[in-house]
Order: sequence, then C-alpha cells, then structure tokens
Amino acid sequence: MKRIGMVSLGCAKNLVDSEMMLASFPGDRFQITPNPEEADVIIVNTCGFIEPAKKEAIDTILEMASHRQAKLIVTGCFVERSLEELKKAIPEVDLWVPLRDYPKMNLLVMELLGEKGIIQLNPMRRMISTAPYFAYLRISDGCDNFCSFCAIPYIRGRMKSRPLEEIVAEALILKAKGVKEIALVSQDPMHYGCDIKDGPDMVKLMHALDNMGFYSIKVLYMYPEEITDEELRFIKNSKTIAPYFDVPIQTASNKMLRLMNRHGTVEEMKVLFRKIKAMIPKAVLRTTLISGFPGETKTEHDETVKFLEEIPFDHLGVFTFSREEGTAAYNMPHQVRHATALKRKDEIMALAKKISYRLNKGRIGEVMEGIVTGYDKKRDMYTLRSYWNAPDDIDGNIYFWSAEKHKPGDIVKVRIDNAMVYDLIGKETK
Repeated sequence: MKRIGMVSLGCAKNLVDSEMMLASFPGDRFQITPNPEEADVIIVNTCGFIEPAKKEAIDTILEMASHRQAKLIVTGCFVERSLEELKKAIPEVDLWVPLRDYPKMNLLVMELLGEKGIIQLNPMRRMISTAPYFAYLRISDGCDNFCSFCAIPYIRGRMKSRPLEEIVAEALILKAKGVKEIALVSQDPMHYGCDIKDGPDMVKLMHALDNMGFYSIKVLYMYPEEITDEELRFIKNSKTIAPYFDVPIQTASNKMLRLMNRHGTVEEMKVLFRKIKAMIPKAVLRTTLISGFPGETKTEHDETVKFLEEIPFDHLGVFTFSREEGTAAYNMPHQVRHATALKRKDEIMALAKKISYRLNKGRIGEVMEGIVTGYDKKRDMYTLRSYWNAPDDIDGNIYFWSAEKHKPGDIVKVRIDNAMVYDLIGKETK
C-alpha cells in the first residue's frame, strides 16, 4: 500500500477540500500517514489569500520537498493563482494541481503514481480531520462581492451555493458519525442561495439544520449588510444555532468602505449591532479589521477607533493591508507605509484588549454550557467551547476545574469565576 501524507494550509474551506482529497484515495491501495518521512506521496494544499499565506505555502512546499522518497503534489488557491510562477520557482514539485483541475485530480495523481483508477472528489465523501465531535460543513464556494482588497473571486470564482438537499444529506452523514457541533463555512453565508433561481435561502437552510439534533451550529463570516431581521429572529429562537455573530467589518469609515467596495455604511452597521444585542442580549460579537488600507489617514483610523469604543466586540482581529496583484486595491494611490499600518494595528489591538477584558469580567458568575475540547496539563484544567468561542482557536479559551473525569466531546456546565484579557476561567457546576 502507498502511504499518503497531507499538509492543509489556510482556511476551513481549504480543510474541507483536503478532507475530500484524502477520502478519494481507495482504502485498499492507500494508507494515510501523519509522518512525511514515511510517505510515498505528500500533498500540500495551499492558501494564496495574502502575502503571509503565500510565504507559509512556499516554506511548507520546500520543507516537504526535502523528503526525497515521496512524490510531491501541490494544490490549492496559491497554485490556482500563481501556477506558472510556482512551476519555475520550485521545480522539485512532481505535480501541480490548480483548482480548475480538481475534477480530474485523482486521474492526474494516479498517472503520476502509475496506478489505475479514476476517483473524482466528492463532497459527500470526506475523511474528517477535526475532533470526532466537530466538523465544518461547507454551504457554498466563491464570492460575488469583489471587495477591492480580496482575491477570492478571482481564485475561487463567483458564488456557487450547494443544493439544500446535498447539504442536508451531508449533515446527516456527519450526525450519524457522532458529530455534535458543526460550523457552516462560506465566503458569504448569509447570501446562500442567491445564485439558485427560486432556490433556498439562509433561513430555509438554518431551519433544515436546526431540526436535525446537533448540539450546536455556528455560522462563520457574515457580511453585515446581508443580515436580515428574519435571520436574526430565527437565530434568537433557534434550538441549536449559536448566537455567535462573526461579522468582519474591515473598517468603520464610510470613505474607506467605499474604497474597499464594501456595501453599506457605518451608520447601518451601528444599527445592526445594536439591534443584535437588543434582540439577543447574550449574543457574542466578533469582527476583523484591516489597518493601513490605501487612502487611510489618521482621520479614518480614528473613526474606526471611535466606532469600536461605541460598539464593543467580544473578539476582534486586525490584519495589516496586504497588497495583492489582481485586486483593485493593488494599484490604488496613497498606499500606506507598512510601519504606519502596524502602528495603527497595535493601537486598535490595545483598545481591543481593554474591551475584551471588560466584557470578560462582566461574564463572571455566568454559567456556560459547552463541549469539552481537551485538557491543559500545564494549567491542570479542562478546556471548553461554548456559544462564546468559535472552533478556530482565535477567540481564546474557557478553562475549568472539575472533580469529574471528562473526555473531549462531553457536554458540561461551567460557572465563570475569573476573567483574563482573552480567556475565561471557571469550575464545573451542575
């Protein structure tokens, strides 16, 4: 049997692709290995979204190329975006597979290995690589928004929603495998179904999934202007969909929103977030910002800082602007010095830390129910994921003491006794 090694970089959507690739290799002829030193084939699934991701991809490819015994296959967004340049720069790679060749990927791989058989990637067949109690569920691919800083529409194409019946069928498979929590992933989830004539929408999808008996469902990466009152009401009354609102705003300056080709205004965002907290008081707000976008001056930066003081987010991240070829922002005038972007990022993060600590202290005394995710030997405490934190390990942790023995996947209640800047600490309660 040939042994397959996989390195998956980038976002959850990429991870789903990697899981499909692994599941497509016949089990009677291929064995999956986590050790590249014993692999006959190594696949690197790359991200090409921003410059740091591309650097990570190149470093990983070169590291995997050092394992001379293995055939090296590289695929993913970076390959789709920069195939010819990569071929010239890294001749050690045996096979490059851009996204457009995914339908025939296994044919190409089989030919490389001198094997017979053609097995195409199938979204219904995945080798789940996350913890047994959790999985991502992709509901669409691509994007129609064409934000001026983002290359996703040029890499992944226009938005393509999966049929509702197919998503439900895959969710049933995950449920049957013992998955308790799923996270819906899409570049634009609240726009689900917009490309299907007379097709489903996000409320219909949430309704279908809500009745399936999962412990928790999270929706990741919502565009603020596309969140409707109907969707908010559904989430408020849902049995399983967590009141967790991951809404990247990127900036809180109307001038910068226009330059970024974002749809909506700062005033509309204020109304939205206040409405969310009024309708769902325990709602968790998370956002992402870009500092140093072309044309940003101190005035626009200060507008964003003021917005964050008015609308406090539980979780917040900031990226410095990455100048990406092929995007509208690449050739925009008034590019901001990287040092200035870093300074502004640091200022926002300093404020975010204060806000996070204040909000976390306000949770002392709250009882949170969630899923045990592991055990931290250094702290001598278990870790918990509740409605408060997402599965991507960005939000911080809930640590708790317990006299009981637990395993990952157990559902427990924890009373929060203490708060840190990013983490919460508590004790199991009944």
